[in-house]
Amino acid sequence: LVLRSSMDPQQLRNVKLPSSGAAGAVARSVALAGVGLYALSQSLYNVEGGQRGIIYNRLTGISDKVKPEGTHVLIPWIERATIFDVTARPNVVQSVSGSRDLQMVNMSLRVLTRPQVDLLPWIYQNLGTDYAERVLPSIIHETLKSVIAQYNASQLITQREQVSKEIRAVLVKRAAHFHIAVDDVSITQLTFGREYTAAVERKQVAQQDAERARYIVQKAELDKKAAVVKAEGEAEAATLIGRATANNPSFMTLRKIDAARDIAQTVSQSANRVYLNADNLLLNKLEDDSVNTTKK
Repeated sequence: LVLRSSMDPQQLRNVKLPSSGAAGAVARSVALAGVGLYALSQSLYNVEGGQRGIIYNRLTGISDKVKPEGTHVLIPWIERATIFDVTARPNVVQSVSGSRDLQMVNMSLRVLTRPQVDLLPWIYQNLGTDYAERVLPSIIHETLKSVIAQYNASQLITQREQVSKEIRAVLVKRAAHFHIAVDDVSITQLTFGREYTAAVERKQVAQQDAERARYIVQKAELDKKAAVVKAEGEAEAATLIGRATANNPSFMTLRKIDAARDIAQTVSQSANRVYLNADNLLLNKLEDDSVNTTKK
């Protein structure tokens, strides 16, 4: 089986191919366009809100100018942009220190810090981008130990606000040496050793027992005074009743009538029905008194 081409060999010789010069020009154009796009993408960078930019030049070093928020241009392969977060960030540090009365104090401190924007080139050159991790733990530990050593364990509880203010004053002064601004300092946790905690609990129990004993003594004295007053009142009442009875015999009759009325009212309000005679209700007192008067 022989395959024959439908095209004449003379025609194949007459087909014109694109020259190598034109293909090379197209390839060079595409390559230059790609390089240009890549260079353009590498020469632009953005600084977001709450951030600042620092430029490092391979020839001149770190620039003193701080780039604000927005889109900026740099020279590719020669300049490099480093972005800093300049918003306030919380840093929590725990430290175990000794008080003036040699009690171990476990304190947790929360500090809001931010870098000073105008001095970001110095921070980047001397501390780097991780300046907070390098500086804050050491100065916070040293500040806590120096301040807590000036107070007793009990004063740390009763004067907590004053202790926090003093820690902040010392910490602001120490952080300023590294161009770090301190916005807020707060004590989030304050605990003591087991021995001191047990001693405080025993002291509180002893104070409660003392207060309870003092209350019992005061109650006994008040009960005694109340009994004396009650006895004096009953004696005076008995004296007055005796005088009233001697001056007017009908006084006892009036008291008996009052007692009978009280008994009748109590019985009438009871759920159970009780039948009492006149003797039980003291209603025959008038007859007894009349009889006694007649006998006399």
